[in-house]
Parts: sequence; structure tokens; C-alpha cells
Amino acid sequence: MSILFNAYPLARAALFAMDAETAHEITLTNLQRAYDCGAMRALLHASPKAPTSLMGLALANPVGLAAGLDKNGAYIDALGNMGFGFIEVGTVTPRAQPGNPKPRMFRLPKANALINRLGFNNQGLDAFLANVQRSHWRKQGGVLGLNIGKNADTPIERAADDYLLGLAGVYPHADYVTVNISSPNTHNLRALQGEDELSALLERLRDKRAELADRHGRHVPLAVKIAPDLTQEQIDVIADLLPRHGVDGVIATNTTLSRDSVKGLPHADEAGGLSGTPVHGLSLAVIERLRKRAGRALAIIGVGGILSGKDAREKIAAGADAVQLYTGLIYRGPALVAECVRALA
Repeated sequence: MSILFNAYPLARAALFAMDAETAHEITLTNLQRAYDCGAMRALLHASPKAPTSLMGLALANPVGLAAGLDKNGAYIDALGNMGFGFIEVGTVTPRAQPGNPKPRMFRLPKANALINRLGFNNQGLDAFLANVQRSHWRKQGGVLGLNIGKNADTPIERAADDYLLGLAGVYPHADYVTVNISSPNTHNLRALQGEDELSALLERLRDKRAELADRHGRHVPLAVKIAPDLTQEQIDVIADLLPRHGVDGVIATNTTLSRDSVKGLPHADEAGGLSGTPVHGLSLAVIERLRKRAGRALAIIGVGGILSGKDAREKIAAGADAVQLYTGLIYRGPALVAECVRALA
């Protein structure tokens, strides 16, 4: 693995002295610059192997990048160079939107956690697809997931229209598509996890995907990303509905609204979704319940609070087929990818 990846702890102190969103942007920009430089690209490259399959897709390893880190698909190749087995970018909405007012991302270092209320800030579907088509990751054999959402000003009863626009746009360019119905930062979005609402949305997505599969001559797997704050009964409903509507996988989970494990910490009362270590146990419980209820009818991608190889193993032991990282990268740096691959190999 690259020695430069192991140097991240030295850079972390400087990054953590900045506003969290500013540091995020600077890190991605510098990662891209390093990738664009051929000599540096070789030094940064990692390609840990632990071959597996997910939703019928062949992966070099079962450790992926979670959506949200690269909302506009602008850094796919640079991120792919870090050794991921698959990468998911977005969430993209049909139209560009600024997201919520800044500041909107907060670190809780004592809990290895973040709170964000970004609100699907992105440049819109056209810009997103232009970035995706410019990237080389898929052409070189990488597996790319594209994550779709609804615009903040689209009424919830019209949400399906936005998802259908997103699905049609990303379908030809995706190895799989994720339907994000669980961000806590778009008003009423989580209502789509209700039985009637979810069934109606999935029915329309199923029909649209069948039409797109005929048009493009390929079946693209569909996954749904759910919240960690569901009751067991809600999880059971989702586990029953997704296979019934032909959905291939579930991503468990998004960020949590709970603050039980971070009470009293600076920024703990900020609005938004909490990610990092506090979500790990919540995510494990959802994964276990999904696997128990759905059996092997659903592929499960475990995400939330993976900060070590041990955490990744626990996700798999709970029933996940693969894992995704995000907040752990901010606290541990790129070396976490290879650590998790080794732990799962």
C-alpha cells in the first residue's frame, strides 16, 4: 500500500483546524491533483484484492466508497485509485440545488463522528452525467454505483417523478443505481420508507427499469438506501417489499437522528444526520434484522461507523455482503481501505 496513505495522520491536524466542509473540498481537490500527476498517481495507488460478487457484479474486493463524499461524480478516478472494490457517487437530483445554509457539517472528534445537514447540494443531473462520462473508472473495470434523490422543492407526493428522471438519466452509465429515501436533511423524505409510499414508488421504479432494460439491452441492479432509525416492524416491511418489487439490494444504513451516544459533546445538538462510530451498532441491528427476514433474497451493503477492519468484519458477520466507508476515511484516512480489505480477505 502507498506510503503516502500512511502519512494521513500528519495532514489530519491541519485539516481538522479548518471548517469541516472546507477541509472536505480541499482534500478532494488535492487528491485529484495528485492523481492527475502521473508520478504521484503511482505512489498513491492501492489495489488490494479479495474478489467477491454483489448483486451479480464482480468486485475486486468488498470495500466500497459510500455516496455523499463525491456528490457530483467529479473525483471518481482519483477515489478509485485508493483501492476500493466499488464506488458510489451522488446523491444527484434532477435539478441543481445549493443545499442547506452553511455551516452544515460538524465534527465530533471525541465520538469519531460527524453531523451533516448538507441537504443534497449538487450541480444537477446534466453536470453529474458529464462528470461520470469523463471518468475512466468503469472503462478500466471498476464498479460504479450512482445514487439518486429528489429535489428539495419537489412535493413529496411527486417524489417518484424525480426518481424516475434520475433513473432514466443514470441508467446507461451505472453498474448499479441506489435510490436514496433516507437522508434526514430533505423535508419529509423519510416518509417514503412507509409501506404504502414505498410500495407505490417501487412499483413505478420497477416498470421504468423494465423499460430502460429493453431500451439499453442490459439489466442494471437497483438498491435502496434506508435509515438506521427504523422500528423492527418497519425493517420487516422493507425486507418484504424490496424483493417483491425486484429490488436487488439494500444499503443499511444512512445517518441517524439519534443523539443518545453523543450527548454533551460540542456540536451534538446541531440539526442533521449523525455518522461515524455512533451509527455502527444501529446499522448492525438493521442488517441483522434484514438478513433474518429477507434471507438471501436481498444483497446487503453495510455502512455506518466503520473505523477499523474489525468494524468491517462485524458488518459482514451481521449479514452484509459488502461494506462502504465515508466518515471513517475522514478520521483514519485512505489506509483504512486496505485495512478493511485485509480484514475481510
